[in-house]
Amino acid sequence: MRIAPQHRIYACFFSFALITGALMSRLPDIQTHLGVSEGQLGLTMIGMAVGSLISLTVGTPIIERLGFRTAAFITTLGSAILLAVVPWLPVAPAVFAVLLLVGLLAGALEINLNVEIDRLETATGGRYMNRAHGFWSVGFFFTALFGAMIRQSGLSAGLHLALVASLIVGVTGYLIWGATNAPQTARSQTEAGGQRFAFPNRGLLPLCLIGFAAFLVEGAGIDWSAIYMRDVFAVEPLVGGMGLTLFAFFMALMRLTADPIVARYGPRHVAMVMLSFASLGALLVGVAPEAWLALLGFAMMGAGCSAVYPLAVSAAAQRTDRPAAVNVAAIGQVSVVVFFLAPPLLGFVAEFVDIRASYLVCLPLLLAGLSASSFALGTRKLEDPAGLPPEPLAPLG
Repeated sequence: MRIAPQHRIYACFFSFALITGALMSRLPDIQTHLGVSEGQLGLTMIGMAVGSLISLTVGTPIIERLGFRTAAFITTLGSAILLAVVPWLPVAPAVFAVLLLVGLLAGALEINLNVEIDRLETATGGRYMNRAHGFWSVGFFFTALFGAMIRQSGLSAGLHLALVASLIVGVTGYLIWGATNAPQTARSQTEAGGQRFAFPNRGLLPLCLIGFAAFLVEGAGIDWSAIYMRDVFAVEPLVGGMGLTLFAFFMALMRLTADPIVARYGPRHVAMVMLSFASLGALLVGVAPEAWLALLGFAMMGAGCSAVYPLAVSAAAQRTDRPAAVNVAAIGQVSVVVFFLAPPLLGFVAEFVDIRASYLVCLPLLLAGLSASSFALGTRKLEDPAGLPPEPLAPLG
């Protein structure tokens, strides 16, 4: 059976989201198991941010040397196995240590998959970035939906994550096995020399701000929605999990359908509309008097931040000042670390102010990202509004 190269990339995005989302859906149980407060739980989870920052800073040469296939094996399967261990750990410091290792793999995965997408798009002329990140969202949707049901059934968090990890190792491992590396772009072949560390430069800062805003909303929606619904409205686990489910569903839906919209209206206009929508959603969650309004707010947040980060990554990869891998790693430093920093930062706000306030504090940064989108993203529209990849793809499969 021939599998198109982009489908192998989609599988890696889907799998990492599946296991990460499974962990996030069981955060209330892990918090109870460890006996820690929201702030302490957030501080424990900061290990992912630390590991990601290290990996995104120094990992580019290693990823280039390993190649897509080997790096995908290590990062996708390794993170699944490590995250499955978390519910079995007895104390918060041990969880921090494991999450540090997961963060190292997550940063490397971010570089590896996004650079491979850029190379595949260059080689074929197709558009895959939004769809690839859409499968990340699909993974979160599935794990949120079934995670809520599994929590309601009473299955332990340890067995839940063990089952998900086993599925990933078996199925995704098979898909990665037949992968080959897409050809390097001309700029990566001629400009990669001497690039050992990836840091955002001046030209990349507006794109970093856009990614910062999108990932802050994504982290807020994914990491704290279940605890928010439990603490604010005292709903059952199944209803409490619907915040994450709706967030992930509308994020996935928009990402999977965004490419034709971007092709027609241009990245700038799409990003500005979406960030405006995300801002309204965060405001609604912060002030909602009833559970159904909060769920509506989570849906708006998911749809609003859906395609913003993929657009910023594409713009970073297409810059000609540095190799694509370096620019992708640099924007990933800000964005992915924010995704993992959102739990501890918002956890402290929730503990010392109010959990509603942890969503309201997202608003200023969303407005800053909206401002940056007005000049940092292009307005170019594609001639092919369907965004369909040309034939053939088989030689890369």
